[in-house]
Amino acid sequence: MKFLGWISGLILTLVISIYVLAFTGFGNSLVKPIVENELQKVTKLDAKLSEFSLSSDNFNIILDLDSRNTIYISGNYSIFSKKFNVAYKLRLDKLENLQPLTNSKDIRGVFHTTGRINGDTKFITVDGISNVASSNTSYHIELTDFNPTSIIAKVKKADLAQLLYISGQKKYAQAKLNVDINFKNIDPNKLDGDIKVITKDGRLNTQVMKDDFNITIPKTAFAMNLYAKLSGKNIDYKYKLKSNLANFNSLGRVIPQPLQTDIKYNLDVKELAVLKPITSADIRGALKLNGTVKGTKENMVILGYTDIASSKTSFKTILKEFQSKSITAKIQNLKVQKLLYMVKQPHYADALVDVNIDISDAKMGQLAGNILTNIKQGKVDTKFITKEYKFKHKMPKTLFKAKISTKLDKNMINSKITFNSTLADLYVKKAHFNLDDISLKSDYSLNIAKLEKLFFVTEKHILGGIKIDGELKKAKDLDFIAYSDIVGGKLEAKLHNDNINIDLKDIKTIELLHKLIYPEIFSASLDAKVNYDLAKNKGHMNGKLNNGKFTQNIAFDLAKEYAKINMYREGFKGDVKADINKEHIIASLDLQSRTSSIKTQNTKLNTKTNQIKSTINIDANGNEIIVKLSGDTTKPKVKVDASELVKAKAKKAIAKEIEKKFGDKLGGDVGNILKSFF
Repeated sequence: MKFLGWISGLILTLVISIYVLAFTGFGNSLVKPIVENELQKVTKLDAKLSEFSLSSDNFNIILDLDSRNTIYISGNYSIFSKKFNVAYKLRLDKLENLQPLTNSKDIRGVFHTTGRINGDTKFITVDGISNVASSNTSYHIELTDFNPTSIIAKVKKADLAQLLYISGQKKYAQAKLNVDINFKNIDPNKLDGDIKVITKDGRLNTQVMKDDFNITIPKTAFAMNLYAKLSGKNIDYKYKLKSNLANFNSLGRVIPQPLQTDIKYNLDVKELAVLKPITSADIRGALKLNGTVKGTKENMVILGYTDIASSKTSFKTILKEFQSKSITAKIQNLKVQKLLYMVKQPHYADALVDVNIDISDAKMGQLAGNILTNIKQGKVDTKFITKEYKFKHKMPKTLFKAKISTKLDKNMINSKITFNSTLADLYVKKAHFNLDDISLKSDYSLNIAKLEKLFFVTEKHILGGIKIDGELKKAKDLDFIAYSDIVGGKLEAKLHNDNINIDLKDIKTIELLHKLIYPEIFSASLDAKVNYDLAKNKGHMNGKLNNGKFTQNIAFDLAKEYAKINMYREGFKGDVKADINKEHIIASLDLQSRTSSIKTQNTKLNTKTNQIKSTINIDANGNEIIVKLSGDTTKPKVKVDASELVKAKAKKAIAKEIEKKFGDKLGGDVGNILKSFF
């Protein structure tokens, strides 16, 4: 008996101790700092309990999350029956201070609500009111075993601009929002209820759209209605958005668990720019789109029909786990000029484009499929191109067309390209684009039938055409290789980023001069190396000339007449060098033959203006002739100084006559007498 008495006394002591700690003022003062510490850990805020009163059947708590946000809770409860009746009030005047608790950097503004919580651990009801976003809001929530089972709420005349502000968005629009929610049962398998959302007097804030997205839109009014009926597992809905910029309608059935959809949609956008805040796409123009969305999470089919860029376009996308599994599409007569307008690009050209897309596997890294593109009726806007790139001469009328065949193979995009235009033709047999390292490797063949048509770019009249074959590589660096048979010889060019090296072999100068419409005065074989920096527009050339022959010219005619040497029969060889600075070329030439030489230094040539200034020194078997060229390269001014040659010729003629008439009398002094005259 003593033992039972001792046990009873111990239990009674524990009960009294717990009661004192939990339900008395003294006990509350001891528990309060412990509770505060736990609240601070949970909320990550410097929360304080300005009032903490807890008794055996009621409590009163005021929690200051900070100086601007306070929660009031009071009520009574029964420990044994587990029933409670609680009044609450949330006065949150600065939501942005609660970021550590909400884990949101966007939420801000004010939120007030009051209400009561009644029930027990099995069934709870929550009734409250709020003036969130200047609305008149009431709500009733039922929880069974702490899980929501019923929600009834009415929101009248909520201010959309304030709701945007509270959610951290700018006031892109303003409207009055009415919401009527009547969810009698929100069990996914036993849905019962409906929801109505009506938006009235909506207007877009054109100034904010201008400031944030550089979009200028007209005054825009809008209205929105949503009605959804919940029944069993099904949600049947109708949605309509109407404005003077865009209209969107959608209706159908959604089964949330497991997800199934059977939806129709229709979008008519008069100005795509207005959707930038939603899509983040910097595009403009009109768009019509309609289609269906059917299927499950494992296999969802999206069909669509659109008139994008005045085309006739249809597409089918199959999603698996909301990721694209396959894509097929057919685009007919898309207008390039309208597409350029939509993506805010200048009007470079007009053309029609047809595209057939058949991608059986759209997963990155496992791509498989084909894309066929046909560009037709292309016409370059030559007036715009001439003005945009500040060409001095107008670009000629240019028509074009193209065909591109593309095959997707895992991480590779392989294309074959045929591009034809009135300026040039381009053929690519194998272009490989690697999606993993974003690298490109491609062959090419470029054929320009008439180089004269490129005068607006080159500012140089060039006869004939040219065909260039080569390879292009672009990864970390840009590498470009070009080969061409040109003017009787061969050209090989290699570009690495900004540096280009050109090898010329066995170039026929007479053909080159003819092609460049320069006077055809010299025929030779040229081997040369050119190094050029495209970024600096500077370079250098070193070359050698062989088997050089000159056509008829004044200097050689004088040499033939007075020096009695036929330089036309001479074969010349030697070096040619040039320093290049944009269009300015400074060249030197050193040619030698069996009996003669031709030299020039600091010859100045401007390839844009076709101006030349040169002094050429000719040694015709010991006889000096100086030739000066200046002016236009096609018809330069030529000045020939053959005074030394003529003087020598006259000296010999006079000596011969003196010798003939006075030779016996003057004896051996004839040479000395002549020297005194010259």
